[in-house]
Amino acid sequence: MQLPLVSRLAAHDVLAWRNGHAVNLREFLLDVQALAARLPPGRHVLNVCQDRYRFLAGFAASVMAGKTSLLPSTRTPEAIRQLRDLAPDAFCLSDHDDGIDLPHVAYAERDAGCAAPAEIDMPRIDAERIVAQVFTSGSTGTPVPHAKAWGALVGCVQSGASRLGLLDGRRHALVGTVPAQHMYGFESTALIALHGGVAMSAEQPFYPADIAAALARIPAPRMLVTSPVHLRALLDAHVRIPPLDLLLSATAALPADLAQLAEARLQAPLLEIYGSTETGQIATRRTAQTDIWELLPDLRLEPEAQGHVRVCGAHLAQAQVLHDVIEIVDQRRFRLHGRSADMVNIAGKRSSLAHLNHQLASIPGVRDGAFFMPDAETDDSVTRLMAFVVAPGLDHDLVRAALRERIDPVFMPRPLVLVDALPRNATGKLPRSALHALAMRAPLPQIHDSSPHAD
Repeated sequence: MQLPLVSRLAAHDVLAWRNGHAVNLREFLLDVQALAARLPPGRHVLNVCQDRYRFLAGFAASVMAGKTSLLPSTRTPEAIRQLRDLAPDAFCLSDHDDGIDLPHVAYAERDAGCAAPAEIDMPRIDAERIVAQVFTSGSTGTPVPHAKAWGALVGCVQSGASRLGLLDGRRHALVGTVPAQHMYGFESTALIALHGGVAMSAEQPFYPADIAAALARIPAPRMLVTSPVHLRALLDAHVRIPPLDLLLSATAALPADLAQLAEARLQAPLLEIYGSTETGQIATRRTAQTDIWELLPDLRLEPEAQGHVRVCGAHLAQAQVLHDVIEIVDQRRFRLHGRSADMVNIAGKRSSLAHLNHQLASIPGVRDGAFFMPDAETDDSVTRLMAFVVAPGLDHDLVRAALRERIDPVFMPRPLVLVDALPRNATGKLPRSALHALAMRAPLPQIHDSSPHAD
């Protein structure tokens, strides 16, 4: 079976907005066709274009040219070396000076003055063809690839767009604060323009004023695709936001009080997405109203041995075990209690880092925060939970007093470190390696003390 490169759009329908200029489907296909002809022979493409439209055109051109796009979770020199080992023929498509140690192809704009055919046939892609490899970090730190077939990506995005109400005949336009190179941004800001009936903005604003300006440059109905950390910063800034019709959040747990504040302040429903690199998006919830997640159509949950849960059906080629602590409500609904790897057991009591982070973030005046459990030591010292907190105007005693009202004393962090900002990546996530580096700079005597219950 073959599926079109783009669906739900006619030749003159707007696919993207660039600096206030509308780019229609025909112009996009011309750009893709011209770029595909320029790509070198290598079969693997690392697309690092910062302009979201260029990223999408680069991805589509790679699909047309029979290539596979590589979407690593990070682009550190070590990650690039590992990527090169996995795909020796890889080259980098870029629209900026990125310093990546791979053969380069510079993105070049199509010469609009060149003659173009009156009609352009829509490319069709074999549904089984692998068009992307997304990566998770393995237990050894070596990137683990997960193949994404064209049909599975299209099915996932169309199912998600239907759940979000984007296939109702209106033409939404979106601004995304998350990069297109990560799974959430890839599906919800890039692929959604190809198969979700949405016109995307080429911008990736970061600061609140820039987000507001980017939204003002696209027409209504508008949607904002963001993360909890970007959303909190936007609300704290009190900038004027153009009317929104939909808010979308993922990459980290969204506190219910933040969701409620966002809906009240921005006068738009906020939907949170649950998914993973392995599965793509699989469930949503309206966090301001419920803690229960609902699977996308045609997906179902099945219990596994030892308390694990797997999801199967729809766009998934095979069942996937979820690496989270899941409470099944029924075959299509569940509660999420944190990642299995995030469970901590202290003095016979169990909790999850996600739950502790939620309690920390709920303290008035705390703008961001994260608990961290260092790796167990080999000597006789006791490994302690730590917490890093961004809370201008608060001191240690105030934060600790508020925490005592919210969590069991055995989970009180020692130490609790006040910082100016947490080392979140472009999607708003906090890599464990970044927290470990932060922990190494904390006062060592406070990390390991002799009494398991001292506060």
